[in-house]
Amino acid sequence: MTRDDFLTFSTEVKSALDAGKPVVALESTIITHGMPFPKNVETARKVEADIRENGAVPATIAVLDRRLKIGLEPAELDRLAQAKDVMKVSRADMTLALATGKPGATTVAATMMAAHTAGIPVFATGGIGGVHKGAETTFDVSADLEELGRTPVAVVCAGAKALLDLPKTLELLETKGVPVIGYGTDQFPAFWSRNSGLAAPYRMDSPDEIADFLKVRGAFSDHGGVLVANPVPEEAEIPQTEISGHIETAVRQAKDRGVSGKSVTPFVLGRMFELTGGRSLETNIALVRSNARLAARIAVSLAKR
Repeated sequence: MTRDDFLTFSTEVKSALDAGKPVVALESTIITHGMPFPKNVETARKVEADIRENGAVPATIAVLDRRLKIGLEPAELDRLAQAKDVMKVSRADMTLALATGKPGATTVAATMMAAHTAGIPVFATGGIGGVHKGAETTFDVSADLEELGRTPVAVVCAGAKALLDLPKTLELLETKGVPVIGYGTDQFPAFWSRNSGLAAPYRMDSPDEIADFLKVRGAFSDHGGVLVANPVPEEAEIPQTEISGHIETAVRQAKDRGVSGKSVTPFVLGRMFELTGGRSLETNIALVRSNARLAARIAVSLAKR
């Protein structure tokens, strides 16, 4: 038995891959753990449409019916959006979800793993996980960073989630040998905010430039992933001076309530929605869609090479 025995491709994705057309992978935790129904499925469909409008094919990845789905059919997307008790699947959880038959929504790490297995080199998400504040005592570090260090997939995001220790996250990415590219910016973005106050290690200003870089890096199969940090659109951002107090409040409440591990990010995102009067969710949607459009343009340019 091999990994390929568990893969199921949607009709659209299979046709695209067979024809050598550009495909962009999408995670599914944003559907099950990031937004309420029906906002989640509405957003998922908009993100998929954004990718198609920019010349690529979307492949939303999830675990359903003991299968690793590379692309969801419309009915499967609706089913996942309304499912209860969905596992949050990282690399460590993938085989458990497949073996037990539990529905699973993929994180950044699991989506990278699945995308690489399926031959999809570009992946769009919202923000990556990273080093949590206080990690020097809790050792709470997202598996996303380990995956970026080992799996050759380009991840387009709006930086790391702003609740994290961003300086330590960048430091660990450097240690793992992960190039961090600021798209059209010298600053590393901070999810809801365009600037974190930290420098982006590299800057590139066009999808073609990024695709050229990915093509060369692809010649070295053991060099792991690439992080493309795309700032949230200016009209949708919540400036760091405004959002930082809400983040501190939400993180403190998570700690006071004993929330830990994989539950921290969904808890904080939920509290941020309440603290910002829903504004954080609208910003989240805007940045995910922006990242999907950029990822599609990179995938199209890469396919031409």
